[in-house]
Amino acid sequence: MTNVMEAPSRSLNAAEIAALALSLAHLGAGPQSTTARRGLRHAFDHLDVDDDVVAATLATLTTPLPADTAARAKLIADAITGRHVVRLHYRDAGDRVSVREVDPVTCLVHRDHWYLVGMCRLRRAIRAFRFDRIIAVEPTGLPARPHLADRFLPFQRRPRKAA
Repeated sequence: MTNVMEAPSRSLNAAEIAALALSLAHLGAGPQSTTARRGLRHAFDHLDVDDDVVAATLATLTTPLPADTAARAKLIADAITGRHVVRLHYRDAGDRVSVREVDPVTCLVHRDHWYLVGMCRLRRAIRAFRFDRIIAVEPTGLPARPHLADRFLPFQRRPRKAA
């Protein structure tokens, strides 16, 4: 008789998916990342994906980033984990380059793009920075102000306030 322990079944929430995907993003395309991405795809198998946006997003989550972007993703992941401000050299959609100090909160994927979500100190507001538009990431060593990731992730159910 085999004693098999079954883990309780529950869906991953958006913050857990974002953290797992970011961890995979900076692994690049090596053998570990291939196995890890296969595991993440397996976690998505139970999802009923009948939406083109969700399907494209899941494909992006499980596709390796180019090596230079993966290196920047590693610095971003370290800053989120260490709660440190990062300095971004960023090229916006209008091809303008700016330097921003950002309190990184989380990362997310929408359709074909990865985003760093954080409090931009220049704009004094939450901003999303597309990974492929980030030219460089510099650690600053400055402590980041705390921000709850759940407030900045889409599709989060908010607890209802008692009336």
